[in-house]
Amino acid sequence: MVGVGLVVAVAGAAAGWAAGRTRAVAVSGPSMVPTLRDGDAVLASPARRVHPGDVVIARFRARPDLLVVKRAVRPYRDGWWLQGDNPAVTDDSRRYGVADVLGRVRLRYFRAGR
Repeated sequence: MVGVGLVVAVAGAAAGWAAGRTRAVAVSGPSMVPTLRDGDAVLASPARRVHPGDVVIARFRARPDLLVVKRAVRPYRDGWWLQGDNPAVTDDSRRYGVADVLGRVRLRYFRAGR
């Protein structure tokens, strides 16, 4: 599904978050443009604290099979309301509802070619 801001963790997507390690993550889709682009790579660490405005790795409760990168907007129903930075793409909490944050993006270390 294009636009979801899918991410693929380089080593053990779901299982590794609980282990407390920083993960390399590849970004797929246009939902976080202009902040992140399809093909960018980021480092994310497990989320101990999340603040509105943080870029996070998460799973929507309505789509637990989908790992996404989005911006945390506000706490919502014991989870988080997330939105992408691209206003033209709405496959975020507006479509899927509350999400559980797994990690927080710390830095982008590879920028996809322009």
